[in-house]
Amino acid sequence: MAVVVSWRGVVVAVAVVVSWRGVVVAVAVVVAVAVAVVVAVAVAPLSWRRRLLWWLRSPWRGWRGAPAVLAGGVAVVLVVANVTAGCGADVPVRSGRVDHMRLVIFTEPQQGASHDDLLRVAKAAEDGGFDGFFRSDHYVKMGDVSGLPGPTDAWITLAALAVQTSRIRLGTLVSSATFRLPGPLAIAVAQVDAMSGGRIEFGLGGGWFDAEHKAYGIPFPALGERFDRLEEQLEIITGLWKTPVGSTFQFDGKYYQLNDSPALPKPVQSPVPVIVGGHGKKRTPDLAARFASEFNVPFAKIEDIPAQFERVRAASAAVGRAEPPAFSAAAVLCVGRDDAEVRRRAATIGREVEEMRENGGIVGTPAEAVETINRYAEAGASRLFLQTLDCSDIDHVNLVASEILPQL
Repeated sequence: MAVVVSWRGVVVAVAVVVSWRGVVVAVAVVVAVAVAVVVAVAVAPLSWRRRLLWWLRSPWRGWRGAPAVLAGGVAVVLVVANVTAGCGADVPVRSGRVDHMRLVIFTEPQQGASHDDLLRVAKAAEDGGFDGFFRSDHYVKMGDVSGLPGPTDAWITLAALAVQTSRIRLGTLVSSATFRLPGPLAIAVAQVDAMSGGRIEFGLGGGWFDAEHKAYGIPFPALGERFDRLEEQLEIITGLWKTPVGSTFQFDGKYYQLNDSPALPKPVQSPVPVIVGGHGKKRTPDLAARFASEFNVPFAKIEDIPAQFERVRAASAAVGRAEPPAFSAAAVLCVGRDDAEVRRRAATIGREVEEMRENGGIVGTPAEAVETINRYAEAGASRLFLQTLDCSDIDHVNLVASEILPQL
């Protein structure tokens, strides 16, 4: 950085050279301006030429002031040239909207991952600077994969990771309200939050995958009842956590009743961040407005996301909430250093590159991924959950950490 100041404080120029492309453009602009000045002087009236010569011969405007003015002009041209040159393809692409985007690694262990696999991914995510490591909460694989060695329990996994990691935030996207009773679930989440030192986030949904309920003998009621149960569970769990120590908690709902609950243990965080998500247009926004710290739209076309965020804003205003919850999205991750690597990763997870792109996936080279992340930021998301389907591919996580995260 060079700073040039004339003795009268008239000219202050700051030149910042960001890339060789900016310099090339700057030189071209300076040459063009110089040629234009020479031509203008050549055709100017005699009186104008005399004024120019007087200015150059002046003791302070001429050989003392001219360098400052010239440096200032060059500095401005350099800065403008760097901006118009896009700061060069070798420099991370930046956007004011992406400055606040946080990335989370989001795994689907039911597709085939042991706890050791999950630990390696969580460690890579923590070392790489990601905001969080989240996992799904499912018991049966989806699609044409082996699913081996079999499902792992979400909250047992997070309890282990709570003591095996130190910084990264941990959570579910999302646990199913059909899997567990609300009282014991509140105890488990509070305990894991304490084990992690206050790094847990709690995602809860109504449940949707009929096959896993049938496979493990779990009742799967109709959609309306699942929403009713989800609402009662959110009321109970948040109510237990908020009840002062020494007081008891009561709840008399249609599906759950709690009498004289000691409402213990308490989580470290007050409150534990609650995540509600989905595509529903009525009850989902209402539940998010009433209970959620964050609202997540999973696996949607980017152009459809703002409308769902707006529904949550409207629901928040309707319940008298001063500020809506934070907004986030989830998208499949499939990036590579070149097109061949992208195609290889897509084949490994049994997906088509174009299909993932069309449905909002973070797909392609790092530069293409940053462009897509920009679009999520412009849609209103402040956090993006990157669905990482191959937990054995640590290089995938490291690639995002080294070539995408620094640009955000």
